[in-house]
Amino acid sequence: MCGLDDLVLERGAAALVDGEQIALFRVGEREVLAVQQLDPYSGAQVISRGIVGSRAGAVTVASPMYKQVFDLRTGRCLDALGREPQDLRTWSVRVESDVVMVAADDLEAAAVPGTDGTDRTDGTDGCAGSAGSAGTVRAAAR
Repeated sequence: MCGLDDLVLERGAAALVDGEQIALFRVGEREVLAVQQLDPYSGAQVISRGIVGSRAGAVTVASPMYKQVFDLRTGRCLDALGREPQDLRTWSVRVESDVVMVAADDLEAAAVPGTDGTDRTDGTDGCAGSAGSAGTVRAAAR
């Protein structure tokens, strides 16, 4: 399981949940957000390595590859840098008794191109987990 204290404030951590790579971001004392780890512009599993910031009141992450900026709450691409905007998929996250949990239903909701296991490597930060019915995620501190 991923303890809230395992996540560093305003830093990302990669997690593997039921074979799906996600990026977790602790953005407040008890708030954690989850988006797809796959950068839709480069095809690399790197979003957790992005720079956390803000833009017009939105908590954002800038991709470490080509610097597109995404809203971490909605997944919306706020700055596509001259390219066609592509949004990130998001997951519902809750913190219960200092344990970070990702909604399992969100993992089954829709497939993200390039995340079917056929064209990726495991680029997680030593995180592993199984969403199962509880939706718990295990993560390692960076």
